[in-house]
Amino acid sequence: MSLGGHLDLEAAGPPRPRGGGPAATPPPADRETNVGNVRKNLFLAYKTLGVVFGGLVTSPLYVYPSMNLSSPTEADYLGIYSIMFWTLTLIGVVKYVGIALNADDHGEGGTFAMYSLLCRHADIGILPSKRVYSEEEALLHDQSILARRPSKLGKFFERSITARRVLLFMAILGMCMLIGDGILTPAISVLSAIDGLRGPFPSVSRPVVEALSAAILIGLFLLQKYGTSKVSFLFSPIMAAWTFTTPIIGIYSIFHYYPGIFKAISPHYIVHFFLKNKKEGWQLLGGTVLCITGAEAMFADLGHFSKKAIQIAFLSSIYPSLVLTYAGQTAYLINNVNDFSDGFYKFFPRPVYWPMFVIATLAAIVASQSLISATFSVIKQSVVLDYFPRVKVVHTSEQKEGEVYSPEINYILMVLCVGVILGFGGGKEIGNAFGVVVIMVMLITTIMLTLVMIIIWRTPPYLVGLYAVPFVIMEGSYVSAVFTKIPEGGWLPFAVSMILALIMFVWYYGRQRKTEYEMVNKVTLVRLGELLAMPEVQRVPGLCFFYSNIQDGLTPILGHYIKNMSSLHTVTIFVTLRYLLVSKVDERERILVKRLGPDGVYQCTIQYGYADNLSLKGGDDLVAQVTRSLQQHIKMSTDRQSPVSTEEEVANLEAARMAGVVHVRGKMRFYVGDDAGCFDMVMLRFYEFLHGICRSALPALGMPLQQRVEIGMLYKV
Repeated sequence: MSLGGHLDLEAAGPPRPRGGGPAATPPPADRETNVGNVRKNLFLAYKTLGVVFGGLVTSPLYVYPSMNLSSPTEADYLGIYSIMFWTLTLIGVVKYVGIALNADDHGEGGTFAMYSLLCRHADIGILPSKRVYSEEEALLHDQSILARRPSKLGKFFERSITARRVLLFMAILGMCMLIGDGILTPAISVLSAIDGLRGPFPSVSRPVVEALSAAILIGLFLLQKYGTSKVSFLFSPIMAAWTFTTPIIGIYSIFHYYPGIFKAISPHYIVHFFLKNKKEGWQLLGGTVLCITGAEAMFADLGHFSKKAIQIAFLSSIYPSLVLTYAGQTAYLINNVNDFSDGFYKFFPRPVYWPMFVIATLAAIVASQSLISATFSVIKQSVVLDYFPRVKVVHTSEQKEGEVYSPEINYILMVLCVGVILGFGGGKEIGNAFGVVVIMVMLITTIMLTLVMIIIWRTPPYLVGLYAVPFVIMEGSYVSAVFTKIPEGGWLPFAVSMILALIMFVWYYGRQRKTEYEMVNKVTLVRLGELLAMPEVQRVPGLCFFYSNIQDGLTPILGHYIKNMSSLHTVTIFVTLRYLLVSKVDERERILVKRLGPDGVYQCTIQYGYADNLSLKGGDDLVAQVTRSLQQHIKMSTDRQSPVSTEEEVANLEAARMAGVVHVRGKMRFYVGDDAGCFDMVMLRFYEFLHGICRSALPALGMPLQQRVEIGMLYKV
């Protein structure tokens, strides 16, 4: 022990050499573990090529064709390449690889993961019952409380409900923009790849290319219900072939056309580009921003891979591949200044044209699949968190928990993707739409990452400024440029994202109003005892699962049920699905049970994180899990308030289960009268419309139809 009373770690550990002597050789077991970790990270890095980076690494297909260039010169192309190089370096390497990947929430990434991280470390969330801390997190939680006490920004968000709502809407909008990405990436990637047919065959018209692209996408969407497990092993080889062949051709193009291309790395070419082109140069930012499209997937897909694997893959293959590919394209275009509209395929040497066309088409399909899968994952998380109307979510793989499929979302995406291809047609128009989605997600990420730095990491202000100011200026410039493209196609993803955000916000508002009504009119245990003591109320044999949205008290639908049915089952378990703003809940904390006052009445809380699988394998599986947990609770309980013995209580539970199981769910509807406020009238009527067309929560848990009972109740606003 040292004089200060702290544990001397060096003295407590094994003897180590001092001074300038060589370090101790690690034990063989540690060396084997390190080698195993390296191999695992390298293998995961290889797999990320087929899942994470599909959209980013295929961006050369459509960046130059999306630009509205007018009589470009060598200086223009050097300036454009310089902009793309520094965009890839600053946003890709510095922002995402260097900083954003550290702002994960239990390994999960994305804008909503950062929002949940902020909510867990500061009281700035709006959702009820958000916090849960395991024993392993206790120290971290204590440290976070101490860290956030002096944060003025954190206190501002805690005091201002408006600021908290804006933050929530920003997180929701970031998720919706990712869904917009899922509409446009398949359209622009496949269309740009198939457009390669027009080089060797000039007679192939634009409508033929559009029809072929639409047919490929329709086939891809129709195959979604089978999952990607059977073909996913092909994704990484295809993307690896693309990632490593395009830069080789880029190197050939550099030496063949313009060996001095890398002088454009100097930022003075950017300054010269803007001074020369002024407004036109600023507007071209709407095209150059597409070079970084898909970078947000590095962060959003963090939950499927490790941070180290994504960093290795990006720095060792994706970043060098894009830098060399764009350099090769630019070198070719400097010598062929008017070929920018189809400059991707033209810079290929003729002998490798058709092999590269096949690889490009397959890579575009894989990139499309990556964004489609990411969209399903975002929708699943939103449904689990009760931010989105319930849609059917199917798990297509027993091995991969994150592999999900939603029929409704799938067909909506298919219609929108095909509509984009047939409606917009050209790559320039789709590129205009694409730029809005790409940069808005990145700007939202920058803002939320700045909040994480200030509120959670307690980063010194000058370091926060060094990050926030340059990126807000750069991404703000991109936003201002792409917003000029809204009339030219940018309105589509913006409109889709805003509609989805509105649906999420309305759904959330309606659910909150219902929860408030239930809390005000809840049935207390005293009131339940009074209802059961009424002479006309009978206890009937059987096991009843009564679903409720509240934990502190019982749902008001219970009183409505007892008065109308004049009965209650001998064993009644009030079940609450509790959605937590953590990625996953430990299995030991998944089902929490306790005994309530009256005989045979219990409460069960089923906890889920936003990355957990909400759908159980069947209603019987839920019944078995809950009864098993309840039996353990009864046997281990030391506070015996029940008039019967432990053995008799367990026997009563089993007898009730054998007598029959029923799942009771209240269906509370709003009655929006003419005297309601204008805001409530619009929001709640829209909510009732959404509630009427969405799926029930009970099928999501796999309850047999013959065991379900729904009790209706009107709530006048």
